[in-house]
Amino acid sequence: MSNPGFFETLTAAPQLGALSKYTVANGLMYLCVGTAILFMPADWLALALMLDGWQGYEEGWARMIGFTLAVVGWFYVMGGRTGAASFGLATVVDRAIVPFAMLGLWATGKVAVGMVIGVGILDPLLGLGAYLIWRRETTATRR
Repeated sequence: MSNPGFFETLTAAPQLGALSKYTVANGLMYLCVGTAILFMPADWLALALMLDGWQGYEEGWARMIGFTLAVVGWFYVMGGRTGAASFGLATVVDRAIVPFAMLGLWATGKVAVGMVIGVGILDPLLGLGAYLIWRRETTATRR
């Protein structure tokens, strides 16, 4: 019996519970949004971020954020596919921190509100969703 190869190991996944499936779905969303930000035409991206246009390196920074978001999505997909509840719960913690960082950036005038409002609202809601799914799964298991 031979050892599985790189791609067989990478794509193997156990039966996934609801929290893991939710984490994978969130990861796919982040991956798609990040990729869209990375490759969207510049004028569409400025409009989507509620900006009047680009100044200096802003477009490059936005593209870098898109790439980073896509990478985060990849890790959410792969982490969710492990089936580990601890990974799903780790996403709750990081998402709870996001609004404070986004609010701080906006409050100090470092970014336009359009660049942070979506993530600052959506991330904590998605984190709350993960927490509620975990609670439901653990409550059902205890019965």
